[in-house]
Amino acid sequence: MSRADVVVAGAGLAGLAAARDLEAGGAQVTVLEARPRVGGRVEQVELADGRLVQLGGEVVGNAHTSYLGLVAELGLTLTASYVAEPGEITRQVPGSVDVGEWPSWCTPADRTSYEEVEAALDKVVSTIDPEHPWSCPDLGRLDRLSVGDWLREVGASPGVLRLWELVHLGLADGSIERQSMFAYARKTVVGGTTGSYDVEQWENLRVAEGSATVALTMADALRDVRLSTPVRSIRIGTTGSVVTTSAGEEIGADAVVIAVPSGPARDIDIQGVSDERLASLRRQRHAWAAKFVAAYDEPFWQARGQNALSESQGVLGSTWPQQHGVLSALVPPERYAAFAATDPDTRTREALAQVAALYGPEATTPLQTWTRLWGTDPWTQGYVTSWRPGDVEAVGPLHGTHEPPFYVCGSDQWVAGYMEGAVRTGRGAAAAALAGTGEGNSWTSG
Repeated sequence: MSRADVVVAGAGLAGLAAARDLEAGGAQVTVLEARPRVGGRVEQVELADGRLVQLGGEVVGNAHTSYLGLVAELGLTLTASYVAEPGEITRQVPGSVDVGEWPSWCTPADRTSYEEVEAALDKVVSTIDPEHPWSCPDLGRLDRLSVGDWLREVGASPGVLRLWELVHLGLADGSIERQSMFAYARKTVVGGTTGSYDVEQWENLRVAEGSATVALTMADALRDVRLSTPVRSIRIGTTGSVVTTSAGEEIGADAVVIAVPSGPARDIDIQGVSDERLASLRRQRHAWAAKFVAAYDEPFWQARGQNALSESQGVLGSTWPQQHGVLSALVPPERYAAFAATDPDTRTREALAQVAALYGPEATTPLQTWTRLWGTDPWTQGYVTSWRPGDVEAVGPLHGTHEPPFYVCGSDQWVAGYMEGAVRTGRGAAAAALAGTGEGNSWTSG
């Protein structure tokens, strides 16, 4: 049996961030990754002209301080995301494609209702302490209430309901009818923002060198990263733990960090951790979503006064300009089955037909396209964190907590998700493990 001070299961952003800080603290770390590459839900490919195309997570916001700090430490560069793109947003519903701040089907009454809903949301958000969200006096009711039901409760007009539904189809985190109102409000306040989801707060920055370069840079500096090595079981003990790979190799360790999404985590046999902690971990949910990317020579949509940001009730719930001439799109959970159920050529043809309906016939002749079915990828089993009504209380306050020498991290272990959640919890897991070395371990530096 080989040994390490710490075994990290998963080489996505969370696992790599944890391993990086653990090694900096003096630990001997072995990272086990099921895929033949690092990065998890960040991945990139290079075009012949040198453009790096992101096939997973891309953007962050000003409040994503852990991620921004890591980027600075790695010597990488932040630049403005698609929010700086010239032109206007496009919204697509059956029978209508509208360009501009407000779609044609929004009436003056809808605009008034929208402002009233924002005021009501401010009141809900004000009841949630970002440091202690479980102290919210209305937590139970708000968790059982869907966002859609809450909107109707506060008198939102049909047009406002449609606008909010479009936003969440675009985010691919689930319909407003299947999303906990408390989870939505908690995400808002913990993410350091106010009001309904605002891309200029949540998605205004990207890494110029590519978000996957963050993962690649961390991995390059680590001592022992083993690819194509899925974890089959984890046995936690007070005098030592054992991680067993799918090939049957056993690795002993003082501590184990599990840094895989909640779906794949359910597939790992974990022993020596309390039933309560495992129940909480396994109860978490991910939204099934796909990402579609098309690369073009030029951003042809700009000639039409569009910025390539769209929200739609089509198979593609949203599009946005990833960089010069590269268009990203998400397929939300409500459309995932129809999209994934056909052959790759049909998927691509139908996706490009929708892009053409939004931006013109040039969309049908890209240089290249890519599809990632993150929802049914066995090592992901989802794309973004999803909280259905009742999920917050079902997962409970053990969410994101550690049971030393068993530590957890990942984007879904922070209530607001995103790449920030991966980095924040990865670094947090490393800090907790290093702090726990007083219990007989001797691998801290200094």
